[in-house]
Amino acid sequence: MKLPRRQLLHFAAGAAALSLIPRTARAEAYPARPVHIIVPDAPGITPDIMARMMGQWLSERLGQPFIVENHPGGGQNLGTELVVRAPADGYALLLITLAAAVNATLYDNLNFNFIRDIAPVASIVRGPLVMEVPPTFPINTVPEFIAYAKANPGKVNMASGGNGSPQHVAGALFKIMAGVDMVHVPYHGNPLPDVLSGQVQVYFGPIPSSIGYIRSGKLRALAVTGTTRSQILPDIPTVAEFVPGYEAGSWYGLGAPKATPTALVERLNNEINAALADSAFKARLADLGAEPLPMTPAEFGKFLAAETEKWGKVVKLASIKVD
Repeated sequence: MKLPRRQLLHFAAGAAALSLIPRTARAEAYPARPVHIIVPDAPGITPDIMARMMGQWLSERLGQPFIVENHPGGGQNLGTELVVRAPADGYALLLITLAAAVNATLYDNLNFNFIRDIAPVASIVRGPLVMEVPPTFPINTVPEFIAYAKANPGKVNMASGGNGSPQHVAGALFKIMAGVDMVHVPYHGNPLPDVLSGQVQVYFGPIPSSIGYIRSGKLRALAVTGTTRSQILPDIPTVAEFVPGYEAGSWYGLGAPKATPTALVERLNNEINAALADSAFKARLADLGAEPLPMTPAEFGKFLAAETEKWGKVVKLASIKVD
């Protein structure tokens, strides 16, 4: 049967409108089911804590559970690849850390390209590390430390959480910029017991795990590694006050598979930035020695590219290799 032209056009327009309704409804209804935040690290440490804080906020704001799943292994590459291979529908998110920027150069023959395959959704926070020594080490300032290390080459041991870890690359950057020689001692577990006992002389450690020891006098903080002094350690100078241009630290954000719809990315970005502007949420971050780092997706993408370039140079200059 041949339809009249006017009826045919009317039918086509109606069909087109109907085909648009489900897609629009799906976009407006997001999330319609639980969202999974993949943390490529172990439970209970700072990346996991950040993911759970943000997941709780998003769950309350968007009305669906944001479930944190820990997938450690492969220097965080296993969890990252899970998200790279996931459907690009907004239901799989990645907790991004400094390790992603380091790993791009540290590892050969990865099955993905982080900058190409992960869409930046939103940055969350950044936090400096703290350059700390045991109280038995006869050093009180960064200039004293530099002078001691230069006078005693190869006799200062520097602990880290493993080759390529944030603590390692922060120390490696200090070695390069300050012109000192330190022996890197990587730990697969927690290095703090050996720092506390004086078996190693310096550690560029996360503030949350160190602050109690610093306040009790069991560790001596020489400097923080950010561009400005930390609110949680306001009397401690920055490394950059003695080594101009030095900056290192941890940061956290969320990403998604590359083809995730822009509308979903922008909605998540808006909700995350709302958390970072909330006074109660900011107070919880401050207790962890972290500061909000709100950005648009485009700004976060530029940040990730710059960090990848910066730490790639450090990896090469310091000849850092994986375990």
